Amino acid sequence: MMRSNEPLRQVLHMTETISTAPTGEVFLLPKPEDYAKEFQRLKKLVAQFRGKSGKEKLGTAQFFPRGNGAQSRFSREEGEGREEDEGSPEVVVVMGVGFVGAVMAGVIADSVDKKTGKPNKFVIGMQRPSPRSYWKIPLLNKGIAPVEAEDPEVASMIARCVLEKKTLTATYTYDALCLADVIVVDVQCDYFKETMGNCRQGHAEIAALEESLKILGEKIQPHCLVLIETTVPPGTTEYVAYPILKKAFEQRGIATEPLLAHSYERVMPGREYVASIRDFWRVCSGINEPAKEKVVKFLSEILNVEKFPLTVLDRPIESETSKIVENSYRATTLAFLNEWSLFAERNGVDLIKVIKAIKIRPTHSNMIFPGPGIGGYCLPKDGGLGVWSYQTLMGFEDDIFKITPLAIDINDTRSLHVAELVRDALRNMGKVVAASKIALLGASYREDVGDTRYSGSEIVVRKLTEMGADIAIHDPYVKRWWELEKQDTYPATGLSRARFFRNQDKLKDSKVENDLSATLKGVDAVILAVRHEAYITLDPDEVIKMIGRPVAIIDCFGILDDEKIKRYFELGCEVKGLGRGHVKRIKDQVHAKK
Repeated sequence: MMRSNEPLRQVLHMTETISTAPTGEVFLLPKPEDYAKEFQRLKKLVAQFRGKSGKEKLGTAQFFPRGNGAQSRFSREEGEGREEDEGSPEVVVVMGVGFVGAVMAGVIADSVDKKTGKPNKFVIGMQRPSPRSYWKIPLLNKGIAPVEAEDPEVASMIARCVLEKKTLTATYTYDALCLADVIVVDVQCDYFKETMGNCRQGHAEIAALEESLKILGEKIQPHCLVLIETTVPPGTTEYVAYPILKKAFEQRGIATEPLLAHSYERVMPGREYVASIRDFWRVCSGINEPAKEKVVKFLSEILNVEKFPLTVLDRPIESETSKIVENSYRATTLAFLNEWSLFAERNGVDLIKVIKAIKIRPTHSNMIFPGPGIGGYCLPKDGGLGVWSYQTLMGFEDDIFKITPLAIDINDTRSLHVAELVRDALRNMGKVVAASKIALLGASYREDVGDTRYSGSEIVVRKLTEMGADIAIHDPYVKRWWELEKQDTYPATGLSRARFFRNQDKLKDSKVENDLSATLKGVDAVILAVRHEAYITLDPDEVIKMIGRPVAIIDCFGILDDEKIKRYFELGCEVKGLGRGHVKRIKDQVHAKK
């Protein structure tokens, strides 16, 4: 029996010791004996950077072996009264090199002293060496960005900083923290919903952040600024991070207060990815005056604060709340339009035209049609962080939140209505979902980007799959749809959105097609799910030619104008659309002419 299980054991062991990049490249995870050599590599790079900068600032830490790495030890006097020169070179460790951290690391590494024009920041991007994420480290060290980006500046910036300027490297050892003057924390903080459509039945998952903070407290030098950039529940910096660091300092005999700050980014994946970090307004605050002064100084050195000034708030909880309210406000306005979208469908109104008419008024110019669900990493969850914090971190028992969680619930379930429109359109053509092949055009959560996180299209695919449909997927910006392919383990085992639906196993074999003609051939329905430029310009006659017969067309995002809707009906198709109640009127006009 043991022999028969041996191949399985070997496979399991192999998956625990390798990390596979999206490109298919495989990397071996570091072994215990690799850590000391890696730390020596980092110390050498830091010393070289200090030497080039002409100023030595290695600090007074002493390093002692501990497990796979080292631990720093200080006397009470060390780090106190320490003076820093204006524009002095700094070592910055960015913890977490995902969608935000990788580009943030590049922006810092690419910055220069605004007086001399010379680099004065050496950046170490740090990623935990797990099978899921370790591959980012060797890729970064080759000068390859570990995130897909439509912004060409991302790839060129990472390559330039790693290969030419040599101001950026990546590592897996926490001992890098011992070398840091500034640490930017970009560790993911999720909000897990236990049921779909009920935000209150969920919780913030801050365990990874807490564990990172404990390690920080053990390793950082007293003068080091810890900047939490992650979107966190309000109160996290003061009620969670500060006590962890303070207790760790006390255990190490460090009398100084931790330098702890919060500043959230407003990153927007797309063609202006880098600019949304470097050339955009920032909000920040510190746990005390020294921390506040240091975070203002640091951000002023790496961001375009001349054109986009910093907003400095009194307390970190205000900075944290600012991010949550900012995103909750946007999520709420989108949820508000959901009910008017349904009203429009049932009463012959085109909500797209209504919104355009309203947006002429400057006070309402930011009104946005909600599409097939609200995606991206922030809007589907951030309000939940606030609700959870109020009761968990602050300890209040009453329920003051009504609109914020309701907006999340509405946005989470809006995509289900798309499946209803598909069902109705096919039924009007004498077909059923379970016997149909359906093409989904657009897997990402917004136009002209390749980001599929919490995409509304995912729920559309899952619901139609549950109903028995076969789904073909096309997106010019998405190569792999990880939420489907890795649904058994991503974001954690048993926590993907597959758990809300039945018959999901086959979605692990999903492929995102790049050939539109191959995707459309022989389908029974087409869902226009995202406003990619490639879909807005599609010609109805060409679409039907690629398919080979009339089909059901479902417009989720106001992609079709009236002329295209009319043409689809003339070609024998059935058309439905979110918020497009006037479609029936166009259909009647076409049929009346026949």
